[in-house]
Amino acid sequence: MESTRVDRWLWAVRLTKTRPDAAAACRGGHVRINGNPAKPATTVSPGDEVRARVGDVTKTVEVVRVIQKRVGAADASTCFIDRTPPPPPVVAAPVAKRERGAGRPTKRERRVLDRFRTGEV
Repeated sequence: MESTRVDRWLWAVRLTKTRPDAAAACRGGHVRINGNPAKPATTVSPGDEVRARVGDVTKTVEVVRVIQKRVGAADASTCFIDRTPPPPPVVAAPVAKRERGAGRPTKRERRVLDRFRTGEV
């Protein structure tokens, strides 16, 4: 069975920009293989589940093919299956509007607006 280091694989399939970034993510505890914390030298094999926090997003991928060298984006995307759940939908809060020409808000209106903005309603 073929396997390679997780830091090298993360870099090769373009989940991290550089190999030192991948190694730093492993050392920082941001990479898990099959639920277990991974060091940079931990090996990955086809069928393993790799969970890596890249920036603000936690990517969950299944290893399909192990590669050693960095390849193009099209080839890299065939080496894993992305199982990352979709992000929750962003719900925009309603914006409080005043009618044009209504002037400055009164003290009472300001209190209502402040309560609305802080969520006290």
